Amino acid sequence: MTHRPREATNVHGSGGNGGTGGGALDGAVVAVAGAAGPAGRAALLRLAEAGAVVVAADADPARLAEAVDAARYAHGGATVTGDTVDLLDLDATRLWAAKTEKEFGRIDGLVHLVGGWRGSASFAETDLADWEVLERLLIRTVQHTSLAFHDGLLRSDRGRFLLISAAGATRPTAGNAAYAAAKSAAEAWTLALADAFRKEGGEEGPRAAAAILVIKALVHDALRAERPNAKFAGFTDVTVLAEAIAAVWERPATEVNGKRLWLTPEP
Repeated sequence: MTHRPREATNVHGSGGNGGTGGGALDGAVVAVAGAAGPAGRAALLRLAEAGAVVVAADADPARLAEAVDAARYAHGGATVTGDTVDLLDLDATRLWAAKTEKEFGRIDGLVHLVGGWRGSASFAETDLADWEVLERLLIRTVQHTSLAFHDGLLRSDRGRFLLISAAGATRPTAGNAAYAAAKSAAEAWTLALADAFRKEGGEEGPRAAAAILVIKALVHDALRAERPNAKFAGFTDVTVLAEAIAAVWERPATEVNGKRLWLTPEP
């Protein structure tokens, strides 16, 4: 896969906000929510490789421990930690953000990778129980993480809040009403956060940024092995997504704040 963000053609070496040593992520402290899945694992590996201190969170402690260990093993000397956090609990999420900033002295990013999908054969067959599940997974966790990390990201010289969204939010299909509506709401919330960063930056522009990386769907090696005859047309490999995540720090906040960065053709 070779997709790059539509609005990020020169993502490397363009001088992000801050950054020390070899790159904009060197020494940065980045939290990853929903870190135990394939996309989370790829993000942990890429962020650690870039020199970031990575603070991973997930609701599944066993899978989280495996993901953290894999990133530590792949990049000896990298600081990768794991916290079991219920992101549906705002107080618990705030405690996680405060603990992270207190322990490491700063917080430079929150990557939101909490996902979930439910759909139906047709619009008329939509089960509103699916909405109840997706509203919690795809909206509530965005609300809680953005509120919890807002102040810390503002204190950073390179704060980034990144939401991973889907093209279906822009062009919903009949069987994906609940999923598309939830993704669309999560995008709107993130864009509101971006507007807050813009206003708080004053005349000099935002110091922190909230951006949306848009995919069609994700694919990884285990899924290819499970479905060897599938084409996965338009899907984004999790390693490509991880590269795009890291690349956002290479651009100034003013260029990415409030933007949808497309890793799949825009509908």
